[in-house]
Amino acid sequence: MSASSKPVRVLVAGLGNMGRSHALAYHNNPGFEIVGLVNRSKVPLPEELSGYTIHPDFKTALAELKPELCSICTYSDSHADFAVMAFEAGADVFVEKPLATTVADAERVVAAAKKHGRKLVIGYILRHHPSWIRLIAEARKLGGPYVFRMNLNQQSSGPTWETHKSLMKTTSPIVDCGVHYVDVMCQITDAKPVEVRGMGLRLSDEIAPDMYNYGHLQVIFEDGSAGWYEAGWGPMISETAFFVKDVMSPKGSVSIVMDQNAKSDDIDMHTKTAVIRLHNAETGPDGRFLKADEDLKMDGEPGHQELCDREQAYVLKAIRQNIDLDRHMNDAVQSLRICLAADESVRTGRPVKL
Repeated sequence: MSASSKPVRVLVAGLGNMGRSHALAYHNNPGFEIVGLVNRSKVPLPEELSGYTIHPDFKTALAELKPELCSICTYSDSHADFAVMAFEAGADVFVEKPLATTVADAERVVAAAKKHGRKLVIGYILRHHPSWIRLIAEARKLGGPYVFRMNLNQQSSGPTWETHKSLMKTTSPIVDCGVHYVDVMCQITDAKPVEVRGMGLRLSDEIAPDMYNYGHLQVIFEDGSAGWYEAGWGPMISETAFFVKDVMSPKGSVSIVMDQNAKSDDIDMHTKTAVIRLHNAETGPDGRFLKADEDLKMDGEPGHQELCDREQAYVLKAIRQNIDLDRHMNDAVQSLRICLAADESVRTGRPVKL
């Protein structure tokens, strides 16, 4: 078996929702061989993963198992240290978003990837979604300047609220999910972001006094484009207009139209698009629209697991075909820089110049 067709030996760290899904993607892809799983505690796993050993410590497992790829799906405060450790051990890295909890740490990870000549893929799962790829392409066709209106609010309770509270020990909602949608904005306009503003509110006594579970960011770009992103988590969050994905320009707009029965707590809903609506602003001599809105039905949409499968297939391709990931890494740092600037703005009450 040639080196290029031999399975890539992977160590999966973190067995939360995303970690389990990525582990299933590796398990079901003959291009990978799972050499071990890492989690501080024993957790229930899908039957397909029950045969793998769970190691309690990442550093020890890395030294003992010598994987060729580390998949880092732990809480975000450990992403940078684990990724750098993996590069130093000669492994490639897939890391869930956000890449790190500070811009300096994100830059440290990218520098380590370059220094050791290893691949770094960050978990921007929407980049592998056919409907989001189409949305970005249609928006770019319109031309800027753009208005971006985006949110993802989650009315969470029970185990989902427990997960959200755990996430908020290190990361606010506008940073955790915001990086995805700010990344979409940056892919649509090639203009540089210049200023960020943010506001946030703590709506629960169950989170730390210096954390907020509702946040709103605004970003202004060099070409005049402006965008906002809103995110809230918790049992008090409203289900009204919880999912807005909308791009406007002088020539018209592109929007995702959600199924009216969708629930904010359904993980598959976070990526499903149902319908992309194209609106053309052009009017005739009578001032009326020349074209009716066009609805693109996005049939056969990938669900959450299939998206994880696609993302890990891309990781394999990046390793085997030696794909240049410079733009991918720079984009990840940029979207994180914007979201962290918004977090800083929330805490200081002042806009942040980039």
